[in-house]
Amino acid sequence: MLSHTLEHGVLVITVDQDPGIDGRATLTTRITNLVDAHRPTPVVIVLTERAAGPASVSAVLRAHQWCRRLGVLMCVVTHSAPVRRLLENNSGTSGPRLVVHARVDTAITTAFTAAA
Repeated sequence: MLSHTLEHGVLVITVDQDPGIDGRATLTTRITNLVDAHRPTPVVIVLTERAAGPASVSAVLRAHQWCRRLGVLMCVVTHSAPVRRLLENNSGTSGPRLVVHARVDTAITTAFTAAA
């Protein structure tokens, strides 16, 4: 369901499939545990096509709230334009907005540059 790497000083978390509503809390916990373990490293969450479902989107939005509280930069990558709009529209207005990219390389470069 989830894998992670460090690329150019950025924690890249890849979600491979939507966990369904029953797995949403577990996914959120796994993401926030990785954020805690690597903070203050910036985070890029990649939602693959199979992961671009409602439970994954909800988990990512909750992880964004966590990152915002910790002061950790976070952005998301998804190829799905409707999912990008959903994430952007529901990321909240207090604190830094969630930046959503269509390409992984752009997200990593942006996160690395912003954290430098």
